[in-house]
Amino acid sequence: MAQRHEEPRIVIRLEHGTPREQLAKATLEAVLASVSPVRYTFTHEIVIAGGAINHAFPVLTLNVLFAESGDDLLSTFVHEQLHWYLRDHDAQQRAAVADLRRIYPVVPVGLPKGADSEYSTYGHLVDCYLELEADRQLLGPDRALAVVRRKPWYTWIYSTVLSDERTIAAVVDRHRLRVPER
Repeated sequence: MAQRHEEPRIVIRLEHGTPREQLAKATLEAVLASVSPVRYTFTHEIVIAGGAINHAFPVLTLNVLFAESGDDLLSTFVHEQLHWYLRDHDAQQRAAVADLRRIYPVVPVGLPKGADSEYSTYGHLVDCYLELEADRQLLGPDRALAVVRRKPWYTWIYSTVLSDERTIAAVVDRHRLRVPER
């Protein structure tokens, strides 16, 4: 009899244990149980922190903004997971950023339009494109588009990903940055 392969367990820790953090944890657990995000999971330790800004390193940390929205919380989870993936493909990411600098010689820096540096804005074009592709796989095209359009940050980045999707896809493909099937 074949043994069943189990997906690695994701451990979700609460920073303060507030009711809002508890709700975000329950929402994330429910959505992770309803989809199979293993292809987009690169770290298994998650912290939910009420006052935090979402970030990937050193520990993937999510805030509670989307505590009641499974789609938005899943998309944010995937976005931060993709930073781990891209970190492990640094040379390819740097080459993609160089290409994107030629395509978009001027990009916004700072929220809400861009990321915290010019390099990060370019890097987020790749991350957010991969996030959109993952969201489409996990949520379907209509829900994925709705999630991306609701994003309150990286507004220029997401709108550029949507309007220039083929251009960014070509850069991602040229530098072999698509997340492989597992």
